Amino acid sequence: MRLGIYVGSFNPPHEGHHKVMKYLLEKNLVDKVLLLPTPNYWDKTDLVNVNERIEMLKFYEEENIIVDSIHNNYPYTYEVLRSLKKDYPEDELYLVIGSDNLEKFHEWKNIDEILENKVIVLNRGEIIKNKYLENYNNQFIYINDFDYIEVSSTDIRNGNNKNIDNNIKKYIEEHNLYENI
Repeated sequence: MRLGIYVGSFNPPHEGHHKVMKYLLEKNLVDKVLLLPTPNYWDKTDLVNVNERIEMLKFYEEENIIVDSIHNNYPYTYEVLRSLKKDYPEDELYLVIGSDNLEKFHEWKNIDEILENKVIVLNRGEIIKNKYLENYNNQFIYINDFDYIEVSSTDIRNGNNKNIDNNIKKYIEEHNLYENI
């Protein structure tokens, strides 16, 4: 099985995230999507507790979209993938990233281990892919036709509620997770 590994802070999850999940499945790029919210990183100081983000992501869960609540304690992507390989030894892992990650991808820790897997790169605007991908073999699957939504979790936290699922919005309000929602 082809398992898409969609790692992110999801702080909070929004319709842009959901569109990525649906696209991967509809285009048959993967058979299942595993959503994996990250722990609280040193460079992100405004993350709500990972368990709250897991609960919000569960509103997107369905047969082929799974929320992972086990592999959330690893600070580096290679560690997540290493652990997932042990738990899903028969599956092909496909790391899912946006093209905005390409500029600094070469700085990711243990990049060679990450590239033992395929990496699906979804276009996010004016990123010149060849500039970043020419140094890598064919581990990248670059998707040009993904029509992303111009929204971020920061926008949502700052009060732009246009691209957030009503169930997630209600959960945020009931648990008083963000000041402006």
